[in-house]
Amino acid sequence: MSEPEIVELDAIDCRLEHQPWRFAEENADAIRAHWQKVIEAKPASFNGKILLLHRWQIVERRFHGAYLMTDYASFLAWRDFGAPGEPRWNCFAMAALEAADGAFLLGEMAEHTSNAGAIYFAAGTPDPSDLDGDIVNLAGSVTRELEEETGVSIADVEIASGWTAVFHGPRIALMKSVRSPLPSAELKGGIERFLAEDKKPELERMHVVASPADIRADRMPAFQCAYLAHRLDTWNRSQRTG
Repeated sequence: MSEPEIVELDAIDCRLEHQPWRFAEENADAIRAHWQKVIEAKPASFNGKILLLHRWQIVERRFHGAYLMTDYASFLAWRDFGAPGEPRWNCFAMAALEAADGAFLLGEMAEHTSNAGAIYFAAGTPDPSDLDGDIVNLAGSVTRELEEETGVSIADVEIASGWTAVFHGPRIALMKSVRSPLPSAELKGGIERFLAEDKKPELERMHVVASPADIRADRMPAFQCAYLAHRLDTWNRSQRTG
């Protein structure tokens, strides 16, 4: 797989188009067998509806995309089988949480989740709760996932106007910069107190990424490592010239 590609965007316009997914229809038996293995390993897994991107284009720094609706079991099988069939993309929004001192805050996925131990920004696969009619409200997904997973609300952060897209194979991460006025140590402490009060949090603990040495390539996906390296380099250059 090629290296992640980073593209700055001014806006996103994504919609749901109601249509079938050939992969899910033609591989129903394999999907059922795969899902059985998933729930045996992670009994808390839930086969709800999710949105999968089936076409996109960028015009004048604006990302236009169309999603179809499928179920989580089909999506997970497609992902784990290597994204076969017609091109489709796992396109999701992430809250790139940044502290006042320029460090980033990411969460470690809890043991009961499908990505246990992985370290991510707050995010979620788009689903019907992200729909305003047929419009896929990815900006709303960012703030909802951030508050649900970390307790940090929209009132606690400054949200950037644009987006940074990171393309890597069948993944498209749409990163929204959200900046807290708190230093990283204080922000981390507040989030971990929130997690301690949750009986079944999605995140177990928080990680601070303040320099390239803090990027965990063994536990972070390549697209996120590329984004962090890009943002930290931008921060360091602005500090040198500012």
